[in-house]
Amino acid sequence: MGSFGPSMSGGHSTRSMERTARNPSRSISAELTQKKPKPPLKKVWPEVKKLVKPRLPLLGVSLLVLIINRACGLVLPASTKYLIDDVMRQHHAALLPRIVGMVVTATILQGLTTFALTQMLSKAGQRLITEMRTQVQSHIGRLPVAYYDANRSGTLVARIMSDVEGVRNIIGTGLVDFLGGLMTAIFAFIYLIRLSTQMTLLTFGVLVLFGGVMARAFKTIRPIFRARAIINAEVTGRLTESLGGVRVVKGYHAEASEAKVFADGAQRLLKNVISTLTAQSIMALSSTAVMGIVGALVMYLGARQVLAGTLTTGGYVTYTMFLAFMIAPLMSLVNIGTQITEALAGLDRTAEILNEREEDAYPKRTVVLPPIAGDVVFDNVMFEYDPGKPVLHGVSFEARPDTVTALVGSSGSGKSTIISLVCAFHDATTGKVLVDGIDLSTVQLASYRSQLGVVLQETFLFDGTIRDNVVFSRPDATEEQLMEACRIARVDEFVERFELGYDTIVGERGVKLSGGQRQRLSIARAILADPRILILDEATSSLDSESEAMIQQGLNHLMTGRTTFVIAHRLSTIRNADQILVIEGGNIVERGTHTTLFALRGRYRELYDRQHGLESNLFLAPGEGDKLVEPAAV
Repeated sequence: MGSFGPSMSGGHSTRSMERTARNPSRSISAELTQKKPKPPLKKVWPEVKKLVKPRLPLLGVSLLVLIINRACGLVLPASTKYLIDDVMRQHHAALLPRIVGMVVTATILQGLTTFALTQMLSKAGQRLITEMRTQVQSHIGRLPVAYYDANRSGTLVARIMSDVEGVRNIIGTGLVDFLGGLMTAIFAFIYLIRLSTQMTLLTFGVLVLFGGVMARAFKTIRPIFRARAIINAEVTGRLTESLGGVRVVKGYHAEASEAKVFADGAQRLLKNVISTLTAQSIMALSSTAVMGIVGALVMYLGARQVLAGTLTTGGYVTYTMFLAFMIAPLMSLVNIGTQITEALAGLDRTAEILNEREEDAYPKRTVVLPPIAGDVVFDNVMFEYDPGKPVLHGVSFEARPDTVTALVGSSGSGKSTIISLVCAFHDATTGKVLVDGIDLSTVQLASYRSQLGVVLQETFLFDGTIRDNVVFSRPDATEEQLMEACRIARVDEFVERFELGYDTIVGERGVKLSGGQRQRLSIARAILADPRILILDEATSSLDSESEAMIQQGLNHLMTGRTTFVIAHRLSTIRNADQILVIEGGNIVERGTHTTLFALRGRYRELYDRQHGLESNLFLAPGEGDKLVEPAAV
């Protein structure tokens, strides 16, 4: 899709860091005020179900293995009754080898099934996490640009990498512990009923009451876990920005303010964690109290039944052991339930993203563009980012193939908004943006953006090789096509000085290259993409006069036969444009060629004369002035 994607994201991040460096008091929790209500579980489950369904056979086998595992675990306590009553009290020594053999066999089988469950479900849980991360990342990549404008990149990274982690507690070891504990409790309950119905029903009543309290407690702490995920994502996002913009931070000597902002976020996270720890401690205290009550109850009733002769000594010992097997799993459900609650909170947030509508999912986007000629028409276009605050007011113009349309005007006049509409980052509020006569708001964007190329002032490079960054726009390019693009953009001239040549690592955001070298790579990337519509946003702003002259031929080659849009602040670079649109306040106030607009003595002439006059103050490179300027205008 050309090179516009990474360039746009890089610019947004840098500007964000500059804003936060100048205003360190800006709260990292500002975006919380715009959070959507969490989706109900019924909206979360379909997304999980898609990933769980292929694993149903595995889960079925695991369930059978789990039943065997828990049944084997009860052989030891069950054998105690026969060991005490038959072997020890009645001296049936012949039963001893059989009892010991059954216990040993059951123990070995339990160990083997435990190993099998861990291998099957733990690995399945990790694979599911990977699939969900892949799904969420892929979905985020297809969301509109407006979504990225409203969410920090670091926050999105946290959602992709962290929020899905808890799924392993649903499909992996958490599921084993939960179902295993529940199954053990059921088996033990059935056996306990056979030993003493009275004690078992009283004990069960206490446990049911405790279970109701726990259910309410989990419902209470779930929002706390959800808030923790939000805070963690915010802190991670700000930290990512701070590290990525370290030069801005150091340039404004803002290390202390950044440390304070991070410390404030870390304290908020600590406060949340302490809240959950307090809640968990209270639940643990409650479970301990319940165990004490149940133990005292069994001791009193059990002793009376033994004295009355309705329960044997071996039966009492076995009862207490089985009671432990029933209560312990239920008590452990406090921790397991906490993990699953945390996992559901993460799935809530994951569902929020997956429920966001993708760019091409809007019903009206049905047209798949064939190869285009590149005739772009703005038909009375109005646009507003926020309702009631228009940015463009009825803009109309046409940009034909093999022509250059330059946009000039003061900062904030609407130039970048026009380019955003050309890139289909946004749709016109009213009016139409047409490409080859087709309304861009009805087009499948993949078929359109694959024919776009953008060279921006703020060049974004990935932390890879020079070769990787150039072929990013066209991964299937041949070596010959790569070399030709680099030759035209004059990349080959500085690459030859590197020991590893095109395999040289450029560093994060291309930090190991100069501004001019990064810009040449961006131009080579656009040349390789071979777009039909080309956008140049101050494409030579990072170059000195010599470098600019060297690659001007490459830019001319790139613009030939294409529809080219140029945003220019240095007006001397657009003298040969086929049409120049002067934008002010969201309106086209003047249009024409350099010659006609210069002679008009209007807004364009005012901008040009003001900028040209700076040359005497050495703000422009020598030779950058216009030889056609009249003496009176100097």
